[in-house]
Amino acid sequence: MPANPLLTRSDAPRPKVGIVHLGPGAFFRAFNAPYTAEAMAKSGGDWGILTVSLRSADIRDKLKPQDCAYTAVELAPEGAEYTVVEAIEDILVAPENPGAVLDAMADPQVKIVSTTITEKGYCHNPATGELLLDHPDIAHDLTHSDAPKSAIGYIVHALNRRRLAGVAPFTMMPCDNLPNNGPLTRSVVLGFARALDADLATWIEANVRFPATMVDRITPATTQADVDALTAAQGYIDNACVMHEPFRQWVIEDDFVNGDRPDWGGVGAQLVRDVEAFELMKLRCLNGTHSTLAYLGYLAGYETISETVADPAFVNLINSLWENEITPTVPQPEGEDLLAYCAALLKRYQNPSIRHRTWQIAMDGSQKLPQRLLGTVADNLAAGRDIPGLALGVAGWMRYIGGVDEKGALIEVKDPLSDRLRATYDSSGDPEEKVVALLNIKEVFAPDLANNTVFRRAVTQAFLRLCHDGARATVQGFS
Repeated sequence: MPANPLLTRSDAPRPKVGIVHLGPGAFFRAFNAPYTAEAMAKSGGDWGILTVSLRSADIRDKLKPQDCAYTAVELAPEGAEYTVVEAIEDILVAPENPGAVLDAMADPQVKIVSTTITEKGYCHNPATGELLLDHPDIAHDLTHSDAPKSAIGYIVHALNRRRLAGVAPFTMMPCDNLPNNGPLTRSVVLGFARALDADLATWIEANVRFPATMVDRITPATTQADVDALTAAQGYIDNACVMHEPFRQWVIEDDFVNGDRPDWGGVGAQLVRDVEAFELMKLRCLNGTHSTLAYLGYLAGYETISETVADPAFVNLINSLWENEITPTVPQPEGEDLLAYCAALLKRYQNPSIRHRTWQIAMDGSQKLPQRLLGTVADNLAAGRDIPGLALGVAGWMRYIGGVDEKGALIEVKDPLSDRLRATYDSSGDPEEKVVALLNIKEVFAPDLANNTVFRRAVTQAFLRLCHDGARATVQGFS
């Protein structure tokens, strides 16, 4: 018998399921679920969450023995705080029982379906925002209504069940870091529906709501050391625990079917008419610099973001990015101060309790680059502004996806296009040819940007410096 017991759920009354959430990863458990638990504690309501893993049984196998309770650990510089979250009522693994997932989503009691499935889960072309009808999962789902594989397939087939049963639709609420994530989700859902059934597409267009959201909380991957530290501090074992920073921000477009939603606003979420300015602020100011720090920091030998920004050269780089290249492209959201927001971001990056690995943030770069950096690049070019820092961020990604670090060690590049990116990188000769070849990957770079001579020149120069001098020296020489 272990010296410490597993975490056990309290005997508090349990709500009915009102939300189905696709993607039970660490971010959802550190962000969406705590907000919902707090909203129910404050204002009541049957907003229990049934969460669905679309691929792996790993999280289910950790949560179920604990009756879906888990600990959210807040990592502040002055020490950790522990909260047991009991918002999840059950968890399903979709490949094991797709019918049960569709049944749950079609249940009239469910008012909201939400997603944290990462950029690649939307099966779209990041450069255009369009659904990839030839994506293997999408092609499968168009002909397998009872056993989908993709989130989009589950959403559309579940909506069709509700339509055919005469049941009101659920609200479809994406919570991933994508620009205009509500309109984007609406676009890919309708793209799938039109390919399936024109009447279904018309019904979705008229009845379903797709509120945009902006989500923000740094959530480093949980390690065994984190689990052991929790056990030592609290006296129980929790293999599903999550780590997060103290800061959180959730901006939600207040557009729900029949107005049905938890009282998230009562516990700190911002319910607004237009999320776009908040979303752009976060994607460009936070995510853009986060990715830049991840690629260049990893190449410079830094394991975490806090280690990276302990180097004054990297602080100088991101301060210059914020001041000269990013904030000039961001309309100031109502009630926000962009300079204060960026100053707060630097303090969050510097929190030594948050071990957010550069390698983790660097994942799926081909999906992230268009939203986090390339839109900012395009706006600056259109305004005639220089882009030295942004070009260095893009060049850092190119150097990183080459798969070999500056000491000759292999980089484990996690990206849906990793094989193609590496083949493109390796098949090109000198550094300038590599840049040209990578810019021609249309899934990442829109042709008008890839063919822009100012952009090509800036990225090529930055890439050459990285190859010749290394990442740290290049960043140190940035001005």
